[in-house]
Amino acid sequence: MKKLAALTLAGLSLLAPALALAEEAAEAAESVSPEMFTVNNVWMMICTALVFIMHMGFATLESGLTRAKNTVNVLFKNIFVICVGLLTYYAIGFNLMYPGDFSIGEFFGFAGFGIPLPEGGETSAYNEGYTYWTDFIFQGMFAATAATIVSGAVAERIKLSSFMVFAAVFVAVVYPISGSWKWGEGWLDAMGFYDFAGSTVVHSVGGWGALIGAAMLGPRLGKYSKDGKMTPIPGSNMPLATIGALILWLGWFGFNGGSVLTAAAGDTSRVLVTTSLAAAAGGVGAMIAYNFVSRKPDLSMALNGILAGLVGITAGADVITPNSAVLVGFIAGGIVVGSVILMDKIKVDDPVGAISVHLSCGIWGTLAVGIFSEEASLGVQALGVAAYAVYTVVCAAALFGIIKVTMGLRVSMEEEIEGLDYGEHEMHAYDMGGASTSSVLGAPARSPAAVASLEPAE
Repeated sequence: MKKLAALTLAGLSLLAPALALAEEAAEAAESVSPEMFTVNNVWMMICTALVFIMHMGFATLESGLTRAKNTVNVLFKNIFVICVGLLTYYAIGFNLMYPGDFSIGEFFGFAGFGIPLPEGGETSAYNEGYTYWTDFIFQGMFAATAATIVSGAVAERIKLSSFMVFAAVFVAVVYPISGSWKWGEGWLDAMGFYDFAGSTVVHSVGGWGALIGAAMLGPRLGKYSKDGKMTPIPGSNMPLATIGALILWLGWFGFNGGSVLTAAAGDTSRVLVTTSLAAAAGGVGAMIAYNFVSRKPDLSMALNGILAGLVGITAGADVITPNSAVLVGFIAGGIVVGSVILMDKIKVDDPVGAISVHLSCGIWGTLAVGIFSEEASLGVQALGVAAYAVYTVVCAAALFGIIKVTMGLRVSMEEEIEGLDYGEHEMHAYDMGGASTSSVLGAPARSPAAVASLEPAE
């Protein structure tokens, strides 16, 4: 009984900071009218749905830009990230990111496992006029995004089990701790670092993880020849990739629009305008920049240019003017083209351009706040970029390193050639021939003997 009582008291002590935070927020929100309280929550929940839809965009974009033989594997990883991301964020991530009281010099804090039940049920307000539940589910939709960024960069050659372990730890621990430095009112927030919706907190963190993962895995077979030449590996389904990019643009209305954290008409409408202007300018910027590389326009570059503009404006969508948003997006479009070329120069194989979109343009967008607004200084923004770089690189390298030694990172050469769909899942995304020989075998028939084995015995 004594041990049980001690454990109970320990559990209550862990939950105390989160409960206190919820109570304080409820008191702070008393000035919000019942009507505005309801409107805020409805808007936030709509934005939550839009951010959830972004995962559909990631899934279709990644599967469209990779080869058909790896489609099931790409889709499975995206589904896994959503599921494990929400569960681990519920279990520990939310209380790592929003600890209330930091225990180690505003670098780390933990408010307990799970999420407490604030008094007052659905009417209990949290932060600026919305419920504790609304805040959790909105932030939970963000949590998986960082690992999804890594998924695209390591596609077509990473072991499924190894990626699953990495993604679970990355979403549960690495992302929430770094997020607490800004959004949890940690040390970078105290210094004046500004990141409205996550150019660095989400996108650069995922981008650094993607860079380390792609570098440690090595390029896909046939991507780079011994004499250093790059061989393009085209995607399997450009219509699907285009749909994915447009879904992501739509979802960004929730990603940025919801980050206003209220339904205030002026603030939300301004954010949606700057977001869309930057996306459009990013697409145009990439088209123009690629014209210096080839006279033949590249659809994948245009799509990544749109995403580059979106990532670029995310840090300052609420404080950068529409004119500046166009410039931020346009420059991001040029940066993504240059970054893709640079990745090939240093032989870092990124099948979908995730590193260039999320890391390179996330850095640019974060610095742009210090250039185009008065909300933060360029020096503090640069410090934040560097801090997140060091932290994420160390964490990602340690995770991938441990996994490589214990489980292995890369599939075999035979499995990579045949495709991860069969090697990891024993299934295929597309069956063009109906009940064909390949579908009966479960893998492409390689010899007359394999086909003969299917013939009925006399």
